[in-house]
Amino acid sequence: MMEQASLGVAGLDDVLSGGLTRGCLFLLEGSPGTGKTTLGLQFLLAGREAGERVLYVTMSETEQELRNTAASHGWSLDGVEIFELVPPENLLDEAQQQSLLYSSDLELGETTSRIFEAFERLNPDRVVLDSLAEIRLLAQGSLRYRRQVLSLKHYFARTHATVLMLDDLTSETNDKTVHSVAHGVLRLEELSPDYGAERRRLRVIKYRGRQYRGGYHDFAIRKGGVQVFPRLVSGEHGEYFVRDRLPCPSPQFSALLGGGIERGSSVLVLGPAGTGKSLLVLSFAVSAVARGERAALFIFDEEKALFIQRALGVGIDVQQMIDSNQLIIEQVDAAQMTPGEFSSRVREHVEKGVRTVAIDSLNGYQAAMPQEQALVLHIHELLQFLNRSAITTYLTVAQHGLVGDMRTPVDVTYLADTVILLRYFEALGRVRRAISVVKKRAGAHEDTIREYRIDRGGFLLGEPLTQFQGVLRGVPNISADDARDRLLPDRP
Repeated sequence: MMEQASLGVAGLDDVLSGGLTRGCLFLLEGSPGTGKTTLGLQFLLAGREAGERVLYVTMSETEQELRNTAASHGWSLDGVEIFELVPPENLLDEAQQQSLLYSSDLELGETTSRIFEAFERLNPDRVVLDSLAEIRLLAQGSLRYRRQVLSLKHYFARTHATVLMLDDLTSETNDKTVHSVAHGVLRLEELSPDYGAERRRLRVIKYRGRQYRGGYHDFAIRKGGVQVFPRLVSGEHGEYFVRDRLPCPSPQFSALLGGGIERGSSVLVLGPAGTGKSLLVLSFAVSAVARGERAALFIFDEEKALFIQRALGVGIDVQQMIDSNQLIIEQVDAAQMTPGEFSSRVREHVEKGVRTVAIDSLNGYQAAMPQEQALVLHIHELLQFLNRSAITTYLTVAQHGLVGDMRTPVDVTYLADTVILLRYFEALGRVRRAISVVKKRAGAHEDTIREYRIDRGGFLLGEPLTQFQGVLRGVPNISADDARDRLLPDRP
């Protein structure tokens, strides 16, 4: 296998199966503002750190603009040769305006010669050429443009330099001339949603002789450079593990769930707002911490400080578990974080030893997705990855409505191994809560409906409501005397 040149971006090297093949020419294209210059600088800085000679040829930005870009990321360009290719001085002289009309052949030939002179002076291992749009304009035709790019390719090939050409797609966006010439092509895109920050993604269009990760991959530009979040492919992960049953928060929960939750399975908690989905998931995370495991909780819908305070109200000291590094709570802003970045964050925590993951809720996760179908595909890959990594996963979905006919904004019940349903119902002039398990792939479960209460002691489950009819409908049919025998006693 030919040696690879790292791009200096871990996620992108992963997408490219190691980086760029040394001694070849690559095209990096994208509209202005998508991050081409930043990525080009990272490519050269990675070479500098490896002890290589690197050259940045700029025809569209000044050297000072490049240094300002680097400074914004906290980089120094010491050791990076910058060759600023500017028009001859006489082109800016009013007395020599006629020079603007000299042959384009002369302009193109002079430009190419000056690039070769800069290259021969340094003999670099890595080159960034910014940008092809200037050469395309000078060529004034597809045929001459292709011949010019081919001459550049053959020249650099003889020197065994790895070349990254940038193209801003400001002219002739449908011209695929360089696509056929380049060894590989990467495209950067920027999307502008109706609300929230811009979304950036990249795709490898072509890479000769190399197996790469296809499809779109989210990326972000932050202080420190470009961060790429490779699309999660569950089939690339998997390990053998014993699917033992994990203890539940209480004996009543164990009975309801047929003995417990299996390791490496997913649990979906459905219910309307206020039924305690978040606290139920938190109680399972606390059980994981109690048995010596680390847990991570990603919350989309609630402010982190309020969540910690609310948990303390039911006797769960979340802050103490956070301080001891047993529990990780991340508040996710769906308007700022892309689904690809979210999957990458989950994977990062798993690789650092987290064994229980909770996502609260998929409604917030859906807000980060342009289409519901894409959401289901993302969740499918994420759950498959977590299951194959022996991670027990808990998800919540808030249903629309309070009682009666409930609607679920996103249906992922077929993906989850276990589905727990929370409901409101009316009895004896009070609004009460009921819990039931409607699905469990790994074994038998209790098919009854139990009342539950959330108080200082956490989740308190009552006896099965065997004499009730219509609890899931919200208004059960039963006499008052029978109801008092089966319902939880009133609070003192």
